[in-house]
Amino acid sequence: MVSVYELVELAKKTGKIEKGTNETTKAVERKVAKFVVIAEDVNPKELTQHLPKLCDEAGIPYTTADSRKKLGVSVGINVPTAALAIVEAGDAQKHFAEFTKKKK
Repeated sequence: MVSVYELVELAKKTGKIEKGTNETTKAVERKVAKFVVIAEDVNPKELTQHLPKLCDEAGIPYTTADSRKKLGVSVGINVPTAALAIVEAGDAQKHFAEFTKKKK
């Protein structure tokens, strides 16, 4: 089983990702997101608390990651990121099921 960070790295290499809360929100609202990852250590929580509800309404699976910093590194940027949306999964598609089963 791959970690959420490995999933993101794989999607970054072989697919397309939208980074940041605003871009993630837009991808979910437009229903182009295939999978969403939300960092748990966001402060204030209000920045990302709307995303799970939006994902549920749009039928888009999501999971959480424990660290904004590690999430930023896994997507290839040098700043922490609160959320990201996988728009084109590439080779990561086959791993989505592992995360949707333990969705929070």
